Amino acid sequence: MDFIFMFTRHDQTVEDCLDVFEAIRPAGVTHLGFKDVGVDYSTLERLHRAIKENGATSYMEVVSTTPEAVLNSARVARRLGVDRLMGGTDVAGVKEILKGTNIAYLPFPGRPVGHPTKLGGSPGEVEEQCRRFLDQGCAGVDLLAYRATEAEPLELIRAARRGLGKKGLLIVAGSIDSPERIRAVAEAGTDAFTIGSAAFDGSFSPRKGLLANQLRDILRACG
Repeated sequence: MDFIFMFTRHDQTVEDCLDVFEAIRPAGVTHLGFKDVGVDYSTLERLHRAIKENGATSYMEVVSTTPEAVLNSARVARRLGVDRLMGGTDVAGVKEILKGTNIAYLPFPGRPVGHPTKLGGSPGEVEEQCRRFLDQGCAGVDLLAYRATEAEPLELIRAARRGLGKKGLLIVAGSIDSPERIRAVAEAGTDAFTIGSAAFDGSFSPRKGLLANQLRDILRACG
């Protein structure tokens, strides 16, 4: 299972993300991401360039809440040339913007609302959506399992895994903050997970002070 470190806190890219990148480089994380809010495009461009020059896979997660804003975010992802774009629900619109690129798209299943995002929807809805997203040419999904308001998180993960089968990439994002939770999402069928705030806040390893050491502990928990 892959660990994706997000340069984000409270659903926004941190203003000093470039300094953070230099600080965490020794930790050896090979999947790195950010969100399209919190800093300007120039900063995102510099951060993305640093990620790719470091040989890592790059991710951008959409947190826009209106249909047009989601499409604008997809245009930013295309302009940056990220490896994987996560989030949003307008699959047809986003896929049209990404046409001709190698960017893998992973939309939100369920019913995401608000910012910070909460997730509505039942396991059955999530499973059916995952099947449909694959049929529409998506690489997988970005599941906000631990922000669910109508279902148990692990049940949503298992449902998404059923819907995606063996070929779809299942990323679980948000509120993963302990080795026990990492083990639980892995056993439920997750391929990758994101952590941002729990590392910045030091809540994953409360007795470690350096962010790079938080990330090392997270990588160890992946086994």
